[in-house]
Amino acid sequence: MPPAIHLCLLHLNFLCLALHCSGLASLTAEFERWLPFFHPHSMKIREASHADLPTIAMLVSESNKDVAVRFGLNAENCPKHPSFYTENWVQADLARGETYFILEDQSEPIGCVAYECPRPGLAYLNRLSVLPAHRNKGAGARLVQHIVQHARSLSVQTISIGVIGEHTDLQRWYNKLGFKDEETRRFPHLPFSVKYMSHALPGG
Repeated sequence: MPPAIHLCLLHLNFLCLALHCSGLASLTAEFERWLPFFHPHSMKIREASHADLPTIAMLVSESNKDVAVRFGLNAENCPKHPSFYTENWVQADLARGETYFILEDQSEPIGCVAYECPRPGLAYLNRLSVLPAHRNKGAGARLVQHIVQHARSLSVQTISIGVIGEHTDLQRWYNKLGFKDEETRRFPHLPFSVKYMSHALPGG
């Protein structure tokens, strides 16, 4: 790392410490949220392989357990929820043509996302997952941006996602990343509604 950047990081870390000691918790959290963006080599994204089946299953299931608790989802009313993800499910995803990308922080897997292209010009962003201990540090946004860049390189015009309709916090987060609200639908096998959102890629 160049000395100037290293010095800048030291100043930022000292500033966070000073804010924390001053009791300015909100400002401290905001600075800590942005610090990972100044560490370009600490987080890396790589394409997953079949050897990563256990890692992907762990990342998806552990990252979605809090969502299951929040919306009262269990093996009886929503057996296919990502909080119950298994290696067999990941293997089925890969066999169907999905591509997984794993986000690592200093070689530790902390998140993942799946990419699917059901037809020319359209892509799905599936199962975005970040472990709870690593949230609010830009990890999820990094994964979404990676999918956007990947889709653009393949001349995709639209990225589509489906999220829990009642999960308005998540929808607002996707809005900030460029996704627009689409229709909301209900399905008889799901105990929640599904909100569809899309991201247009100019020049895709």
